Amino acid sequence: MAPPRGKDTDNREITKMGPSRRSLLAGGAALGLLGAVGCSRVTGSDVKDGGNLLERLRSQGTVRLGIAGEIPFGYIDKNGDFTGEAPEIAKVIFKRLGVPKVQPVPTEFGSLIPGLRSQQFDVVSAGMYINPERCAQVIFSDPDYRMRDAFIVRKGNPKNLHNYQDIVKKKAKMATGTAYAEIGYAEDAGIKQSDMLILPDQLAGLLAVEQGRADVFAGTTVTVHNVVKQRNSRLAEATEPFQPMVDGKPDIGAGGFAFRPEETKLRDAFNVELHKMKKSGELLRIVRPFGFTKEEMTDLTAEELCS
Repeated sequence: MAPPRGKDTDNREITKMGPSRRSLLAGGAALGLLGAVGCSRVTGSDVKDGGNLLERLRSQGTVRLGIAGEIPFGYIDKNGDFTGEAPEIAKVIFKRLGVPKVQPVPTEFGSLIPGLRSQQFDVVSAGMYINPERCAQVIFSDPDYRMRDAFIVRKGNPKNLHNYQDIVKKKAKMATGTAYAEIGYAEDAGIKQSDMLILPDQLAGLLAVEQGRADVFAGTTVTVHNVVKQRNSRLAEATEPFQPMVDGKPDIGAGGFAFRPEETKLRDAFNVELHKMKKSGELLRIVRPFGFTKEEMTDLTAEELCS
């Protein structure tokens, strides 16, 4: 999904070290909440010894979470409830850290890091991919998931498409989403972007495959499997997940929570609770309703992904 590699835009793009995820359904309801979010700011002005934001959040009882209105990672649902893979993790961890209330601050994806650094919110809770460029601007928790790709194809997968190289060999018509990292993966495999059908989101991709306008739609495994399941498609199916490659090497995408660089105390305390949840299996139980499976769980660290 990417314009130039290594740049943050409204959507998420691919970098040499790992793709960013895409902004899929930035619902109008989510963006509409911008004006409703409280404007009080909790700062971490004491940057000595890891900052004091955690103590301030405990005193206030509320943490503001930056989200990008993206299903299934962090969004406002049709009932107006704040949910998603990352917010549900945050609700549990911050309660255990003594901060009982979480408040969403919806924004465009490209505004998440600038908004965090300018204290518009306290933490980015959007499942943001961890890569060296972003690590130069913020600090990350260890990742709570890693992601692979999958395809939407016609029932029975008549062209036997399981990776980008298969698309090239079979001369299949590929579709993907606007600014998706999958554009970069396909180009690396030898598919020209001018030959791709670029669509707004995964639902448009499913329809394109059902209608025969594309042989395959490429996206992340969670979004692809979710849309096929939700639509109960009789004409299309999702393939098994596979690992995208860049320059012949696995291109690992793993996402976590972002914090201001001075707030190491908060990040470290968050990591302690996150690792407890991983070890107990609680993390998987929380994210499973959003389409995540054991395959998306990871023991990678932010340090590995940042280096």
